[in-house]
Amino acid sequence: MYSCVPVCFLPLALLSLTPAAVARRERRNVLFVIADDLRTSLGCYGDPLAKSPNLDQLASRSQVFLNAYAQQAVCAPSRTSLLTSRRPDTTRLYDFKSYWRVHSGNYTTLPQYFKSRGYFTMSVGKVFHPGIASNYSDDYPYSWSIPAYHPASFQFEKKKMCKGEDGNLHANLLCAVNVTEQPGGTLPDLESTDEAVRLLKSRAAADVPFFLAVGLHKPHIPFRIPQEYLSLYPIKEMTLAPDPSVPKSLPPVAYNPWTDVRKRDDVQKLNISFPYGPIPKDFQLQIRQHYYAAVSYVDAQVGRLLSTLDNLGLADKTMVVFTSDHGWSLGEHGEWAKYSNFDVATRVPLIFYVPDVGTRRGRLGESTFPFIDVLTKSEYSFKNDRVRQNVVELVDLFPTVSYMAGLRAPKPCPDVSYQEELCTEGDNLAYTFRHRERGEDEEAVSFSQYPRPADTPQENSDLPDLRDIKVMGYSLRTWDYRYTLWLGFNPQTFQVNVSDVHAGELYMLADDPGQDKNVYSDSDHSVLMKKMTPLPHTVTLQTRMKLQLLYLTAGMKANRGKA
Repeated sequence: MYSCVPVCFLPLALLSLTPAAVARRERRNVLFVIADDLRTSLGCYGDPLAKSPNLDQLASRSQVFLNAYAQQAVCAPSRTSLLTSRRPDTTRLYDFKSYWRVHSGNYTTLPQYFKSRGYFTMSVGKVFHPGIASNYSDDYPYSWSIPAYHPASFQFEKKKMCKGEDGNLHANLLCAVNVTEQPGGTLPDLESTDEAVRLLKSRAAADVPFFLAVGLHKPHIPFRIPQEYLSLYPIKEMTLAPDPSVPKSLPPVAYNPWTDVRKRDDVQKLNISFPYGPIPKDFQLQIRQHYYAAVSYVDAQVGRLLSTLDNLGLADKTMVVFTSDHGWSLGEHGEWAKYSNFDVATRVPLIFYVPDVGTRRGRLGESTFPFIDVLTKSEYSFKNDRVRQNVVELVDLFPTVSYMAGLRAPKPCPDVSYQEELCTEGDNLAYTFRHRERGEDEEAVSFSQYPRPADTPQENSDLPDLRDIKVMGYSLRTWDYRYTLWLGFNPQTFQVNVSDVHAGELYMLADDPGQDKNVYSDSDHSVLMKKMTPLPHTVTLQTRMKLQLLYLTAGMKANRGKA
């Protein structure tokens, strides 16, 4: 086991506070809520179909980042990355089968940092990815003051719990259930929310601040959710994805064949060809219906947590952060699930409620977060002029949460940081709470990546083991573009070969927001690679890709001008 060397930091005030105010100011509690596989299908993100009144209410009183992106669109790598503020190439975790403290470096986590600064830290549900990726302990005792809580009912999640048309139980993808008929008469997220409410009550009068992380399991598959939430989304009102076909210009290496979806009993009965065979349209509609119903189910649990803060008098002293580990494709590009670099897989909600800092307060005497029963009142008018359009990343969470809670943000990491226990590869977004956004920030970019075992879709393309990774897709997202390169990768040395280009993608988002028209050109890139040759080998891949994108798009703009 590793022992962490404590580093003492003095509390740092927000930008507008004087040194005298720093001494008087109490540190904020933190309620950190992370959903599983939740894309930006929320009312507050402009989705007209989604019914998410509690999250819309939270967003109305918060700062909302409209373009936040995960660093890898799969659970364990993304969660390890955001909780350590290190990118997957630093954690060296691309699958589920290693623990970063042993595999790459003894990196301090977000809750560990708070714990070391005197906070009482607690974990409920799926925060770290369970299993070897968090040392079979959710990184306890490093990150948590008490052992992490996992709902007992989760043991049934992948078992045959879904009643089919034949009256028998199956391991289905679509699994809306009568909760009273489930083991224990409950479901994992109901149990987790109950426990989180209990912990909030237990800490309400405590002398030390708390950091409570709550990981909700939905809308991750299977869609084992209370059946009443389906009534919010009548099947006749559901529509297919706007781009349900595989784009002709999509490189085969970029396609994810949604193997985990295929393995469910009800999907297997459809006898869909591998890898591109489309799901029948009527079943696509049902998947989309169940996903949205699961989102509303998540919204209800968040509403319970927020109303508990209100009832305990904690809403004015607790920062609330809501996000997800990554998104989930709902038929866009003929794909389902995560496992790609597209926006639908990497873009996530990111909402910060910080009491008295850039947030809209209710009227005097009005509750901050009254519970809204989505089953009886599903609409909420989202109103907020504090939204941020520019691109941010989940690695920005650690420094931003720390700073906004009243701690000092970790220092930026050097280019090589394996020996650095505490540093951040993200940006501290605290300045965004004090300054209005003034249009496009050309320097704001997000980097995501995804591994593949081959240039064409395989059974293990969605989640290859480390030893099987042959290609790594690095993707740069700006305000105007998404640029992706699929490069040769050596899993033994963790080295990427920047000259071994297997495929490329370039999407012009102003004309192609769905990322369906790949305008990448092999010939243009050959010229580009020659121009990159003089760059020293010490230049980072991120910097190289930024320079490449500038060159490629400058040429396109010039050609447009000639036309």
